[in-house]
Amino acid sequence: MFAVIKTGGKQYTVAADDLLKIEKVSAEAGETVVFDEVLMVGSDADTTIGAPTVEGASVTAEVVEQGRDRKIIIFKKRRRQNSRRRNGHRQAFTTVKITDILTGGAKPAKKAAAPKKAAAAPAAEGSDDLKKLQGLGPAIEKKLNAAGISTYAQIAALSAEDIARVEEEQGIKGRFERDNWVEQAKELAAK
Repeated sequence: MFAVIKTGGKQYTVAADDLLKIEKVSAEAGETVVFDEVLMVGSDADTTIGAPTVEGASVTAEVVEQGRDRKIIIFKKRRRQNSRRRNGHRQAFTTVKITDILTGGAKPAKKAAAPKKAAAAPAAEGSDDLKKLQGLGPAIEKKLNAAGISTYAQIAALSAEDIARVEEEQGIKGRFERDNWVEQAKELAAK
């Protein structure tokens, strides 16, 4: 199925899953936009031409990115007048991906909203506040918790191989040795 839509003073022939570079539309990347000015809708068997638009037809698209074209130089010169003007212009554009062509007054399907992240979850029972270790902040604490480390005793009992594995998996190379977390954890576990 294809459609001819009008947006930004131009007409485009579109089909599902097409990437299209159009005049700027005020929407963020990932948002859905609906084009109601559909001039023609067609398929293999049937084509409907609007007068001027097809009644009840619309095209939905997802915004991929907002951008600006390459710079165009505008240069004006009046001969023998010692007059020159030089300006540049970068036209804003929006890249959209056509998701659906709807006819007969059908409404676009609502995209399932992504689940919102829960606020900072309270520490699990029996876990220690790892942020008390010098050089260990909330981001690294989350990484260690993801690796299954939540107490000072666990850090104190890590072997050199375990430390190397955790640093490799969590992207915190050299932090255990540099910040001396094992000795700090032994002292805090003893308290």
